Formats: sequence, C-alpha cells, structure tokens
Amino acid sequence: MTQSTSKAQPLQNDDLNQDQPHVLSIPVAESQPDRAPHSYERWLLAKLLRMTGAPPVRFRLWNGEEVEPEETTPEFTLCLSDPKALYQLVSNPNLAFGDLYSSGRLQIEGHLPDLMTSLYRAVHQAKQRWPKWLETLWRNHNPRSTSVTDAKENIHHHYDLGNEFYRLWLDEAEMQYTCAYYEKADLTLEQAQLAKLEHVCRKLCLKPGQTVVEAGCGWGGLARYMAREYGVKVHAYNISKEQLAYAREEARRQQLDHLIDYVEDDYRNIEGQYDAFVSVGMLEHVGKENYAEFGEIIKRSLKPDGMALVHSIGRNRPMLMNAWIEKRIFPGAYPPSIGEFMAVCEAGEFSVLDVENLRLHYAHTLEDWFTRFQNHEDRVTELYDEHFTRAWRLYLAGSMAAFRAGGLQLFQVVFTHGDNNSLPSNRHHLYTKPAAPEKP
Repeated sequence: MTQSTSKAQPLQNDDLNQDQPHVLSIPVAESQPDRAPHSYERWLLAKLLRMTGAPPVRFRLWNGEEVEPEETTPEFTLCLSDPKALYQLVSNPNLAFGDLYSSGRLQIEGHLPDLMTSLYRAVHQAKQRWPKWLETLWRNHNPRSTSVTDAKENIHHHYDLGNEFYRLWLDEAEMQYTCAYYEKADLTLEQAQLAKLEHVCRKLCLKPGQTVVEAGCGWGGLARYMAREYGVKVHAYNISKEQLAYAREEARRQQLDHLIDYVEDDYRNIEGQYDAFVSVGMLEHVGKENYAEFGEIIKRSLKPDGMALVHSIGRNRPMLMNAWIEKRIFPGAYPPSIGEFMAVCEAGEFSVLDVENLRLHYAHTLEDWFTRFQNHEDRVTELYDEHFTRAWRLYLAGSMAAFRAGGLQLFQVVFTHGDNNSLPSNRHHLYTKPAAPEKP
C-alpha cells in the first residue's frame, strides 16, 4: 500500500492577502504586538461584532485590552496577536478567520465547536440586514474548477494526505468519510457507519447476483459491504490513488476482490449498465455546472428497472462554500441546494422516490470524528505540522457547527427511470429490523 510522504506546507502570512481580491481599504498600522491599539482599531472590532450579529464573543488584543459586544454576554474570547491580524480579519473574516487560527495568530478561549455554532447562528441572522456590497465583499470567491484535469488535483489535495492520517480518526470498520446513521443515539461510530451502509443497501433494494456501479468510492467500504452482505458485483470508480490502494488491499484481505473491481478513473468515464447506481459523498465535488452531465451518465448506466441513490452534503438555498474551506481544505467543493440537486434527476428524466435529510446524523458523526482527532493531535502534528493540525481541527469543528446551526444539510435521494414500475409499495423494507449491528 502506497503512503504519502509529502508534508502539508504552512501558509506564509505575507501570502494571505493574495487570496483576498476583495479587501477593505483600511490604513494598516505597523504590526507591533506590544503597542496600544488605536481608537479606530477598537471601533473596527466593535463594528465587526455588530455586523456579525453580536455573537457572545469578546476580543482580546495584543496588549491585553478587550472589546466586548454591547448586546450579549461574552462566552468566548478571541485573542489577536498583532495589529495586522486585526486588519486581515476585518477585511475578509470569511477567509482570514481560518488562516489566522491555523497560523496561531488568532487564539480561542472556549469550546471550539460551540464557538463556531454561535458564530454561524449570529451571522445567519445578521446577514439578512447586510447591504449587498458587504455580502459580496465577505462572501464572494471563485471556486476551483471541477473539470476532468482539475478534479484530479482537487481530490489529491484533500484525500491523498496519507491513509494513516484518516485512520487516526475515522471508524475502524470501513473507513467511512461520510455521514453515519445513528438510528439510536448510543451507537458507536463503527456501528453507525455500518448502519449507514445497510440503510443505503436497503434503499437500493439490492439482491444477490446484481451489478452495482459506484461513483466515488472513498476507501471502498460501501463496495465491500455490498459484496459481502448482499452478494452483488461492484464496479467502484475513484481518482484518489491513496484511497484505491487501501480499498484494493482490504478487498484482497477480506477475499472479496472477485466481486469488486476498483477502477482508477473519473466518474465521467463509467461504462456499462447496472442494476444500481450509487454515489455517497461525491456530488459535492462534481460542480453544479456538471449536474446535467452527471444525470445523463446515471441514465445511461442504469438498467430499465435499476435504482439510483445519491448522498450529498447540501444547503437550504444556493450558496457558495465557505471561502476558507474551499481554498485551504476542500478545493472545488460545492454543496447543492435541494433544488440544484434535482437538476441531476431532471437531466435524466428520473422519478424521485425518496428524499431523506440526515443533517443531525452528520453533526453527530462530526462530533465523534472531532473527539478522535483531538485524541491523536500529537501524531497528526508529527505527520505534518502544527499549522496543519490547527487547520483540520477548525475544519472539523466548523463543519460540526454548520450542521448543528442548519447551514449545511445531508441529502440522501433515491430515484429511478420514470417508467419503472418494479418498485416497493412502501418503506417497510427499510425498517424490518435495525440497520446497525449489535457489535461492529
């Protein structure tokens, strides 16, 4: 199995503004950490607190002075190390918050996921009162392309970090980097991830001997589960070398390689027809400009009585991905609204059979991931560096907060050809027995 030996390169502070084409024109004083803040610097922070909905946050400046919101009691403290950090934060908080935290120039006192949840809720209310220019200034950015060529680089950036890194905090059962299914609140992460795989298989009405194509297979856990538990043959497509190396080794170890073909190729090159089409956690990488093509690919790949399931992070309304996450963590990512999601189904003239929103299940999943990540932060820092560790800590905490606050959703959509009449008459097959095993 190939392991990545490259280390994440910390961002240089001088490079931050190169990624901020929209910045306020503010006179930046010399960055002297021990000097007293100017009155307009305190005014800027007070203004920032008001514009973001007066979250329960105080700012502690580089000399120990504090700025608090007028309307709420502070529950968290953000510590700025120098004047330039203040100006970067005010100019573009959507991007600079993550960069400053990752570099250690913004320190946080308080529980990080709770802070991010409070910030998201406050900003959601406040932005309804923002002038258009401010929303454009703070939110506008250009997501990276998801063309065939660029998609490889996007996936390499996020998924080819080395399998050891992901093994530290994902489930031990099948290395699932997607939303688990907590049909009971006390399930372990391993049980909940296996329950998710079972839930997906039941929705697809799989039967022994059928064929399945999977677009974006991650570390191959769903393909192995389908082959092992349902006796189907799976063609699973992926363009991440690290993930495919792990998937193939596991399939051989479990003696399932005769049922699974892990294909190193882009989903756009899927060939053949299958009884089921499944994609779990890949639509976020497709790019909405490619949804019609994605729908056509599913249409040509699905037999007349075949079933399809697509599982994706989403939104309640169209909105760009957070600029920092898209630029630093998840290049090319775009979570669709449910209306945008339906463009995939409309392009293939499909009948939508079932839509389920697992938002709170993803919040629970991220809580488990975050806890495990924190337990292994020393090892993460050994593999990469402190900057990388802080960035991923923020990414996981912020994602958890976004699902808690309702900024992100998790859609699971089942559909089929419009003239397929070989369908279950109810949902009884989904709940005849618990999806989660008693023991993982």
